[in-house]
Amino acid sequence: MTKSAAVLDSPYAVHPGVAMLQKLEAELKDKTGRTLDEWVTLVRKKGPKDENARREWLKTKHELGTSSASWIAERAEGKVRVDSDPDEYRKAAVEYVNAQYSGAKANLRPIYQAVLNAAATLGSNVNACPCKTIVPLYRNHVFAQIKPSTNTRIDLGFALAKHKGKLPKRLIDTGGLAKKDRITHRIELKSVSEIDDEVRSWLKTAYDLDS
Repeated sequence: MTKSAAVLDSPYAVHPGVAMLQKLEAELKDKTGRTLDEWVTLVRKKGPKDENARREWLKTKHELGTSSASWIAERAEGKVRVDSDPDEYRKAAVEYVNAQYSGAKANLRPIYQAVLNAAATLGSNVNACPCKTIVPLYRNHVFAQIKPSTNTRIDLGFALAKHKGKLPKRLIDTGGLAKKDRITHRIELKSVSEIDDEVRSWLKTAYDLDS
């Protein structure tokens, strides 16, 4: 979500992947000669009955890419992906976060909210876009992510590939550089009090690096 207020709350921002699928749908007619609905009609009328077989049929007979073929095959099955509909995604986003911080991990929810509050102070262009197991924070790209890694700990990850200089021991290497992941380092948080000036400083650094 994009907010200038000091607190990031529901509803969350729409994940960039949703916009990507909407763009794909808008361009499908020009690129393939058929709209999404027309492809679904064709698959149901002339394609195989099994979803996997339909996907392969679209790829081999109609030379569609894997993403387009999978998406059309799913739609032909009557499935609506939450990452293709903004409203459905927003509903799912709230459910993702509630599920992440339920049961034994419910006690981590105040830490999660405090991190969101800290991120919101960085600028009105901070977007929280929950996934099933993590909540990435976006500026132009993911600059940080919040993950309830255990029942007693949240890992606050940072995208620090562009950072020059020595890093403190508190910043744990995730192996992200070698794996070419966005998140390269993390700080462990077990209480709200651990979100101190150092944590806020690294959150701002990651944010600034994504300018």
